Amino acid sequence: MRALVYHSAHEVSVETVADPQLLEDDDIILQITATAICGSDLHLYRGKVPELKPGDILGHEFMGLVVDAGPAVTSVQKGDRVVIPFVIACGSCFFCEHKLFSACETTNPGRGAILNRKGIRPGAALFGFTHLYGGVPGGQAEYVRVPKANVGPIKIPDALADEQVLFLSDILPTGYQAVLNAEVGQGSSLAIFGAGPVGQMAAACARMLGVERIFMVDHHAYRLEFARGQYGVIPINFDDVDPAEVIIESTSGRGVDAVIDAVGFEAKGSALETAMTAMKLEGSSGQALRQCIAACRRGGIVSVPGVYSGFIHGFLFGDVFEKGLGFKTGQTHVQRFMPELLRFIGEGKLQPEAIISHRLPLSEAERGYHLFDKKEEACRKVILRP
Repeated sequence: MRALVYHSAHEVSVETVADPQLLEDDDIILQITATAICGSDLHLYRGKVPELKPGDILGHEFMGLVVDAGPAVTSVQKGDRVVIPFVIACGSCFFCEHKLFSACETTNPGRGAILNRKGIRPGAALFGFTHLYGGVPGGQAEYVRVPKANVGPIKIPDALADEQVLFLSDILPTGYQAVLNAEVGQGSSLAIFGAGPVGQMAAACARMLGVERIFMVDHHAYRLEFARGQYGVIPINFDDVDPAEVIIESTSGRGVDAVIDAVGFEAKGSALETAMTAMKLEGSSGQALRQCIAACRRGGIVSVPGVYSGFIHGFLFGDVFEKGLGFKTGQTHVQRFMPELLRFIGEGKLQPEAIISHRLPLSEAERGYHLFDKKEEACRKVILRP
């Protein structure tokens, strides 16, 4: 089959690789009909995530048709059209029983990303996302093996097109969980740092849930303008102003009820932070988090769907304490939210496909990565079709 494989930083290519095979009784083989490039894929593409090996197949947002199934698979069958969550969960461990699927303690043979582990088990395996998270081949390919197929795949009605439901795999539930974690709703105010795909989906979900004022912070004008037109956000370009100051001035000097950090560890930081990161003295840039802490009102919540790793200097935990802020973070419990989000899409309350800017064949995946990474051609989201 053909698949997008990683070689080194900024070097990926579509090549012929071995077809996937059933390995466990509850596996399925999926023929991919649509897949996407995620912002998290860019961390890998840029060489920022360890334990990614040459030849690894990337991609964790995908859907398709079931073409083979192991004897223990009961939830789907050959011919079913399904979306696959990027989190691989067993469904029966302590955390899965509490619907904390991304914390599944049985599917990841890797070590995870916790530095001070003290023997704690790693969280769930992820598709196409380094050997820290299991080294499971991803779905930017013609076919993919899907483990634990009785837990993850969700069947899609024929009335809904691929593009309407593809983002159930990651960015839509990630944005939705971020908004739920922020504990905002009717009449609330919210600031979203990062106008990438997750930030856009968070804005869509916040608007659906009745959030009254949504500030969005970024420095790519085309992304801010899209969010303003599509979701009615108040755009703030951090190249022009101090975002937290603007937000505080616009909220009677208090700050917003909650903030979502949809940027993560590659936030644009100071020259010092950039140098410290290059020397491995800093695990992540703290610039976006410092802004989030500053923009949030006392007693508010900072919700962090953006990926962070390692340690951060200048975290300003004293400010967190002084303001009595709560933090909610982590990988998304995708399986938990897929059914209700599918219902919202079917009812017309969410149109996640609006974010798509580029549709390319899988053979042009390398170009898609370049466009998305460099923000060329007003690229918001790239869909690939084998």
